[in-house]
Amino acid sequence: MGDCGCEKAKKDLEEYLHNELCSEEAADIRAHMENCVDCSDEHRVGVVLTEAVKRACEETAPEELKSEVLQRLRSMQQHG
Repeated sequence: MGDCGCEKAKKDLEEYLHNELCSEEAADIRAHMENCVDCSDEHRVGVVLTEAVKRACEETAPEELKSEVLQRLRSMQQHG
């Protein structure tokens, strides 16, 4: 009994999420996910995680926090 396409879809999911696959491979994965709840669910989780990471990377720390961290690091270097 052969694989129904889940193995390939899950292996290439990250590249699919980042639009790094050729159009034919992306179309194959899209078609597979239309008929596979498990892979479709995994894709949704991947989308949510990718968006959360993207938002987190866009946020910046308050200046007070940056200053405090730098001061502590310098203090550690001087006493270390």
